[in-house]
Amino acid sequence: MDTFYAVAPKFIFALGLVNLLTGFTIFFTCRCVGSANIGKQLMQKEWYKTFYKHHCVIWKIFWPSVIIHATLAIIFFGIPP
Repeated sequence: MDTFYAVAPKFIFALGLVNLLTGFTIFFTCRCVGSANIGKQLMQKEWYKTFYKHHCVIWKIFWPSVIIHATLAIIFFGIPP
């Protein structure tokens, strides 16, 4: 159990970064961004079209990361009063 308390904060931090990055990419691959002015300009770029196609895959990374992050945080820090 000592190992858990030594490693958990590092995992919580790393998963927090993954959550931020995947959340950011989910926002920019959202279908509603494609209809905005910036989205219309981005959709003309080939690299963005490739990136845009991976929207569903990003969700499959995001949700497990959020669930594991939240679970570890609750176990490590507890539920606030």
